[in-house]
Amino acid sequence: MNEVNEIDVAIEDPRWEGVAPDLEAFVARAVEAALAIVPPGGPIEISVVLTDDPAVQELNRAWRGKDKPTNVLSFPNEQPHGGGPRPLGDVVLAYDTLLRESGEQSKPLGHHLAHLVVHGTLHLLGHDHELGDAEADAMEALEVAALRRLGVPDPYGETAG
Repeated sequence: MNEVNEIDVAIEDPRWEGVAPDLEAFVARAVEAALAIVPPGGPIEISVVLTDDPAVQELNRAWRGKDKPTNVLSFPNEQPHGGGPRPLGDVVLAYDTLLRESGEQSKPLGHHLAHLVVHGTLHLLGHDHELGDAEADAMEALEVAALRRLGVPDPYGETAG
């Protein structure tokens, strides 16, 4: 069976365009890398939104009660679905925060973007690092394995920022 995932990438802030030559394909590869490590059991539909700190801060305030920007938010789809790809949910990333963090951690912005797309996708697949140390360690191991598929170094390794 040939499964076809639907990966929609919305670029709401033009500053994202400089991160990778074919940004939409870059993001799609990061999503697919996460799906290769944690197969969803059939075709999925996912939306990735590349925006800025004010937009993410508003979402963070509205949905999590935290009035500050963050690097990535994940919104799993909890509605039943009919035929076709299963709607997995949405991943939203803040350019300003990713740029600041990549500088602080001495990581290429593209590597940090790939990491957080993988991270957000894993959240949509049911993984949650906030449930405890064992869950955090398991999620980190999945992230490292997915990033390895993309040629991105371990973001948690000794040489990581």
